[in-house]
Amino acid sequence: MKVDILAFGAHPDDVELGAGATIAKEIANGKTVAIVDLTKGELGTRGTDITRQSEAEDAKNILGVSHRENLGFADGFFVNDKQHQLEVIKMIRKYQPEIVLCNAIDDRHIDHSKGSKLISDACFLSGLIKIETTYNGQQQKQYRPKQVYHYIQWKNITPDVVVDVSDFMDVKLKSVLAYKTQFFDPSSKEPETPISSKNFTDSVTYRARDLGRLIHVDYAEGFTVERYVAVDSLFDLK
Repeated sequence: MKVDILAFGAHPDDVELGAGATIAKEIANGKTVAIVDLTKGELGTRGTDITRQSEAEDAKNILGVSHRENLGFADGFFVNDKQHQLEVIKMIRKYQPEIVLCNAIDDRHIDHSKGSKLISDACFLSGLIKIETTYNGQQQKQYRPKQVYHYIQWKNITPDVVVDVSDFMDVKLKSVLAYKTQFFDPSSKEPETPISSKNFTDSVTYRARDLGRLIHVDYAEGFTVERYVAVDSLFDLK
């Protein structure tokens, strides 16, 4: 079940919004990616957990992701404790990713920063041999990812790493708009939310365009890191 990248989101659609184009690019480059959603997004104002599940599967197929799972944590009420950490550790040890992507370190929705810290802590704990976990009745081995990257969500956070995704914005937008109940739909009769406006949908593109402008490409996605990103040479930087 080993993958190159394991992407976590507090809610279905977090990963697509924060890192959809980067994921599509890495898959096009031959990397394997799995997504783990912490909750079903059942407290979302629009749609239901059932519609969200169907939309998440559609988005998975659009991106070309190998596997997608949902841990079923309580939307809005999960916490960063031993019980939740162990469930995340099981996923890390199952997929053994080189890189973990997870929620923004600070954001408008409380689940995003909670999820960010939960995943970060679990990545460290997953490498400790004396923490024992089993999956499908089999003992798991300790495993720690090489890097944890936090994508950027509602708030404008200054990135540490910026990825050129110029050729993959169309795929990202298709994966985001797979969540038909959540985003702008002028014919919808459901209540308005901060993410259901046209301005929000447009922001997905104009943020990527602005980050791209800063590195002299068309579109980019940004991430913050927990430790220095090393390069062999200064000439590795674009």
